Amino acid sequence: MQYFQNYNPLGNVFLSTIVAAIPLLTLLYLLALHPWRDENGNQHRGIEAPKAAGIAAIIALIVAMFVLKMPFAAAGAAFVYGAASGLFPIGWIVVAAMFLYQMTLITGKFDVVKESVARISNDRRLQVLLIAFSFGAFLEGAAGFGTPVAIAGALLVGLGFKPFQSAVLNLLANTAPVAFGAIGTPVITLAAVTGINPNLISAMAGRQLPFFSLIVPLYVIVVMVKMDKKPMSKVWEVWPAIVVSGASFAVTQWYVSNYMGPNLVDILGGLVSMFCLAGFSLVWKPKTAYDEEGESGARKAAAAKKPYTTGEIISAWVPWILLTIFVFLWGYPSVKAWLNLPHFGIKTVILQNVPFLHKLVMRTAPVVVKPTAEGAVYTINWLQAAGSGIFIAAILSGLWMGMTGAQWKSAISRTASRMKVPLLTIGTVLGFSYMTRYAGTDAILGLAFTRTGVLYPLFAAMLGWLGVFLTGSDTASNAMFGSLQQITAQQLGLSQVLIVTANSTGGVMGKMIDAQSIVVATASTYENPDERKAAVGPIFRFVFWHSLFLAFLVGLVVLAQAYWLTWMIPH
Repeated sequence: MQYFQNYNPLGNVFLSTIVAAIPLLTLLYLLALHPWRDENGNQHRGIEAPKAAGIAAIIALIVAMFVLKMPFAAAGAAFVYGAASGLFPIGWIVVAAMFLYQMTLITGKFDVVKESVARISNDRRLQVLLIAFSFGAFLEGAAGFGTPVAIAGALLVGLGFKPFQSAVLNLLANTAPVAFGAIGTPVITLAAVTGINPNLISAMAGRQLPFFSLIVPLYVIVVMVKMDKKPMSKVWEVWPAIVVSGASFAVTQWYVSNYMGPNLVDILGGLVSMFCLAGFSLVWKPKTAYDEEGESGARKAAAAKKPYTTGEIISAWVPWILLTIFVFLWGYPSVKAWLNLPHFGIKTVILQNVPFLHKLVMRTAPVVVKPTAEGAVYTINWLQAAGSGIFIAAILSGLWMGMTGAQWKSAISRTASRMKVPLLTIGTVLGFSYMTRYAGTDAILGLAFTRTGVLYPLFAAMLGWLGVFLTGSDTASNAMFGSLQQITAQQLGLSQVLIVTANSTGGVMGKMIDAQSIVVATASTYENPDERKAAVGPIFRFVFWHSLFLAFLVGLVVLAQAYWLTWMIPH
């Protein structure tokens, strides 16, 4: 039975929009505001993410069935499809990354890595720039889907950062690179949805995001200093390092996106930024080291130990070098194509049309020009998945480190224990987002933005922001709203390249508030499960206004380019 999406089911645009927003508003309230008490009687706000997403999904199901008249079988299939997509390939990436991290902890190699980072700079501000921004950008470009937050978050905690601060700073830092994440997947997806040349979209994004690549390092350090309740002078003490970090990435991001295409923007930008900042840190030091004031004991603890030899440091970095090599190879187009081929007679790609859903949901005007059947094909590309590359790197790392049987067992059990709640959350949140997508409630909310007239360029970026919050992915947001953005641009006489790209560049600022990213951040930074559960609400409340503010700034850039800086639009 076919289901045709109806974007005004109540016959009143305002009422239809309000009803469509109820599941989303419920999720926001439950994650950020709903009060609850722990077993010790302490009051918290914001319930655990799986429960919040589950309740929101039930409400979304009710809206889909009784307001939008979506068949129950289709709605249920959409939820299951989303949950399965959350577990694989997204959850698989985080599990493999956490497995590698636990292995380095158990063998003691992580302690060596921490000291080697401290040798580059013992200043916590520079460590944040190097790990959260530069190294995180590289990981975003190579793998995406939560990998930067998981790995960089663990590294900062290992250096002595508090879990809450580590999670927040990594979420803020993982913004400007997101549009070119996973070898340019968001841009490539947007091009496929709209039919616009991907190099044009890449160039347009490369004329918007470098401004924020300059801003984000400064922004992250300002937030860090304010969290530590230090004077703003602590920010300006490291302004040369902030400039080196941001400018080296921004210039590379601009050049590669405009002259080489979307695939290697973050990988090359992250590498250039890392090398520039690391080299600069070896010859330049801030006047006052930040951690000399007692914020972190990592440097003092490292100084009290016998210094590691160069050979020991190189050996300890081998797992992370292997990780870097494998995520790069697994994302490289020719390698990806080879990995998708059958090997030894074994299929590496399994495709399954989702029953009751595939080609049975029809998107209609004005979201699309003519009714279009929505595909729903669950893909298990078990060898080519980025998580598989990380897992192979982990296995080789374990062999390199000479792990014993007991250590292997411990790494597996600790990873399984750590990832139970995050995987449940990722599955539930993705199930919720897929249900809203196939029901059409996402399009109802998106159409509300299109009624803003001359201010639409501003709200085009905000629509992308909403899409990433709903789906947890810039790629998914582009697939969801790309066509709508293009049609609206045509109707308003605006540049299609500019407005379509705004969906992706505005969306990057929504990455820090999606439940999936926050849960991954808490999984990698908090050891205690109860603390991990209680941290989701406070983290969400903390980053929400930063996310909204930065998305609004992207919208202002798009607005200026639409009417006054039109020469910046590529043709």
